[in-house]
Amino acid sequence: MPLLRTEEVSVSFGGRRALDSVSVSAEAGRVTGLIGPNGAGKSTLFDVISGLRRPRTGRVLLDGQDITGEDPARRARRGLSRTFQHLELFGRLTVRDNLLVAAELGPGRRHAARTADRVLARLGLTDLADAPCDALPTGAARLVEVARALVLDPKVLLLDEPAAGQDAEETGRFAALLRTLAAEGTAVLLVEHDMSLVMTVCDEVHVLNLGTVVASGPPARIRHDETVLTAYLGKERP
Repeated sequence: MPLLRTEEVSVSFGGRRALDSVSVSAEAGRVTGLIGPNGAGKSTLFDVISGLRRPRTGRVLLDGQDITGEDPARRARRGLSRTFQHLELFGRLTVRDNLLVAAELGPGRRHAARTADRVLARLGLTDLADAPCDALPTGAARLVEVARALVLDPKVLLLDEPAAGQDAEETGRFAALLRTLAAEGTAVLLVEHDMSLVMTVCDEVHVLNLGTVVASGPPARIRHDETVLTAYLGKERP
């Protein structure tokens, strides 16, 4: 059974259907990609999964439990954590303090400082621990947001364009981190425009276009799917 599943989720903004009966899943121990052109509905789906937006129809299940009516804090306590497409760090706080704020919500809150320092070390951020977040380059700030999500020790980790602003070396290290998290049993759901990263690290990929899932499968199949090539990768059918 998938650790995370959406069933027939639909969202409308006014008269526009942002998501149309979207059903996707993410399994423990695997990295699942969610790709599609800008405006496809990827971040909207993340908002529904994390509790920031109620779907018009459909439901969200975490570990077999219907969490559609639960608020974000309750979902976080259940083991769901996320990052955002647009950075949501506390810019005037230090890197460590950003992690401490999140750690207070998680299972390790009694040892928040120890948990924060452990995650900082794991992601190679110890030297930046006392730096204010608004002074960080984009690639480092993205990594801090991932670190903040990890202090909650999530079962499910939603990552929204986490590699934006990273150079090739940073992206390579990040890919290794994703594989390690999956190997430890985390279900990772990754929204990313870096197709090299997606095709390298993901076990399964769902493709959204105009709010609808147009393809799902392993990267090798998605890479050659004609619907995906036309709708997302910009290639015309022969």
